[in-house]
Amino acid sequence: MLSDIEIAHQSALQPIAEIAAKLGVSDDELELYGKYKAKLNDSLFKRLAPKQDGKLILVTAINPTPAGEGKTTTTVGLGDALRKLGKQAVIALREPSLGPVFGMKGGAAGGGYAQVMPMEDINLHFTGDMHAITAANNLLCAILDNHLQQGNTLQIDPRRILFKRVLDMNDRVLRQTVVGLGGKPNGIPREDGFIITVASEVMAILCLAKDIADLKERLGNILVAYSYAGEPVYCKQLGVAGAMAALLKDAINPNLVQTLEGTPAIIHGGPFANIAHGCNSVRATALSLKLGDYCITEAGFGSDLGAEKFMDIKCRAAGLHPAAVVLVATIRALKYNGGVKRDALGTENVAALHRGADNLRAHITNMRRFGVPVVVAINRFGTDTEAELSAVKEICTEEHASFALSEVFAKGSEGGLELARKVMDAADTPSTYAPLYDLDLEIREKIGTLAEQIYGAGEVQYTAAADKALAEIEALGGNKLPICVAKTQYSLSDDAKALGRPKGFTLHVRDARLSAGAGFVVIYTGNILQMPGLPKKPAAEQIDIDANGVITGLF
Repeated sequence: MLSDIEIAHQSALQPIAEIAAKLGVSDDELELYGKYKAKLNDSLFKRLAPKQDGKLILVTAINPTPAGEGKTTTTVGLGDALRKLGKQAVIALREPSLGPVFGMKGGAAGGGYAQVMPMEDINLHFTGDMHAITAANNLLCAILDNHLQQGNTLQIDPRRILFKRVLDMNDRVLRQTVVGLGGKPNGIPREDGFIITVASEVMAILCLAKDIADLKERLGNILVAYSYAGEPVYCKQLGVAGAMAALLKDAINPNLVQTLEGTPAIIHGGPFANIAHGCNSVRATALSLKLGDYCITEAGFGSDLGAEKFMDIKCRAAGLHPAAVVLVATIRALKYNGGVKRDALGTENVAALHRGADNLRAHITNMRRFGVPVVVAINRFGTDTEAELSAVKEICTEEHASFALSEVFAKGSEGGLELARKVMDAADTPSTYAPLYDLDLEIREKIGTLAEQIYGAGEVQYTAAADKALAEIEALGGNKLPICVAKTQYSLSDDAKALGRPKGFTLHVRDARLSAGAGFVVIYTGNILQMPGLPKKPAAEQIDIDANGVITGLF
């Protein structure tokens, strides 16, 4: 069996200008990054503004195993299948982070015969968006520390600096650092730390901004610190929002690539869903809706994370109305949620599957709460047995949920035709989409709503640090914003080991932070970290390049 990268190397790509032409995009609306990548510039947005939108399809999933369950693969294969059925489909994805690429998960460009191309470029530096976001973020940090060094006219309290440096890499030793050591010329000593680029507020802002003017205003609204007097200090007071926006002037434009089968794919932005809002950019989604009959997009991890944030943050902010939800489920993830260890997931175990099926039932219920039709995509793996497949189909039938077997990894678009037809039927069903909570609710009420209705918690407990942070956020007017909960992706609860469908547990809120530029309040639960670490055997150890420039080991 060929690896993902071997399949990619055997594919014949079309020049990106030809892919753009299929969408009616002119050469003047493209900014080429080589032969197979391009950015879509602002003139295209302006020209398409009056055009009617296509239908928005969200792909989400049940709680995954640590290896991931093929959500991107399903998204890509569904787009290819819709196109094979004669529909103008445009795929809208997030950009991979180098953290997972070199860490546990590997690449994030799909897999098998449902990939976006050129996969090596997409998984590595792509068009430089991640680097631009990193640079813009760290420029603000440098200006802030320079302000302290040059007299500190804003009277910033070095003990109450909220904004951290970023790096697009898993590097646990940078979680807590001390800067400014080495004497007076080297700055003011203080505690600092790094978070991964995809968890930064600058990333969230790029993904939620409508245009460059909105981007610059949002950057200016970043809450960076408090003064000695307890007053908030914002980025705009440091006078650096314009320079940050200048660094992002190209990064704000979405990237156009293609699938193995030539379906257009717009890839832009990459916030994690467990520690950020987990959706690609508003600009990419909006553009895809103008260019296609169907826009197929994804949200990170399970429906309790990315999909909830898609519905409650992104759709609300951008005025989007999803027509259908595809809920990806795998037999191995159901068995994992039923207590099977990762190294035994390839062995038939129908009893464990039934135990873990409560997780699938919870996610179906979660998505129905938003008033959007749901289709379960059973993403087939080679180790799945007929008995296990029959059991999942029976469970979906019991839940009165539309479902389809997806074999796009092995068969490309041919393996997604049944799913595509079910999705089209669902999208033709009237959607009554509405966010789960009202913005006028107090922050604790919003947290309580998610805790009860999405996670299944019995109560919420707050640390003293969380109480203090929420009081400060409410004093700044943050109580009218949506919330972005940071928690583990492996469980509906805040405990990664509580698999299946835990009920009546306590959700532990340990801290909160106002992301005023992004327009939401981040709620930290459990022991979730903003800078992941590498596993014992990082994926980076398998990646190599030969004398001819051919990369191997990237998957």
